Amino acid sequence: MSSQDKMLALLDAFSVEAPVWSAEELAARFELPASTCYRYLKSLHQAGLLARVGSGSYVVGPRVLALDRIARLSDPVYSVGSPVVAALSRRTGYSALLSVLYSDSVMCVQQVATDDAPPGLFGRGQQRPLVAGATANIILAHLPPHQLRSVFQKQQANIASAGLGKDWDTLRARLAEIRQQGYAYSAGEYRAGIAGLAAPLFNKDGEVLGSIALATSTKSPQLSAFKAQAPAVIKAAAEISRGIAASSQVVDLPARALG
Repeated sequence: MSSQDKMLALLDAFSVEAPVWSAEELAARFELPASTCYRYLKSLHQAGLLARVGSGSYVVGPRVLALDRIARLSDPVYSVGSPVVAALSRRTGYSALLSVLYSDSVMCVQQVATDDAPPGLFGRGQQRPLVAGATANIILAHLPPHQLRSVFQKQQANIASAGLGKDWDTLRARLAEIRQQGYAYSAGEYRAGIAGLAAPLFNKDGEVLGSIALATSTKSPQLSAFKAQAPAVIKAAAEISRGIAASSQVVDLPARALG
């Protein structure tokens, strides 16, 4: 790992659960010499990616807000998908999510939550593993074989516990079924209490970029009606994919490569 990679890795420590870190804590977590950690922190602070607070600790800096604004205005998945996901939520009455493939994870880029949204619903900027749940499964089902093999090798145990198969052949057969039906459904696979219904998003070359999904509570008495929304989700996904392909902002939006 290069020194630049090690420096940027410090940002991975910051989360909603742990938003404040001291230089000493970061040096210990990443097994860095104190002098090296301080040098990295100085660079990140000067770039605005981190900000200093009391007692020599750091929090996420204001540059992140500027980058988020740029992302909202320039990313076709967000700019094309946001009005579609909002309209889908209004038409169906369910919470809706727009997510993208990001390295070997799924990241939410837009959430439209209804008043009865289940607790713990995926929100903008949140990441989750690329295993378990409709939002992830529909992306897995459209990955090229070499990328899917990489995921399988890294997360075989999680794939098995999610019910997708204990071996390679079973996983491929299960994902082929999902791919053929055009959508994925899950109930409490990733987060207890949440049912999901998702369809894939593609670039103009047919590479999977992410997914659009509806979500509701697994305790809802209307689960049958929820599952019946699959055609609406598929239609919304196709609309977004067409918009991405026609976008003038990014002519040839590539699929996010797996790490």
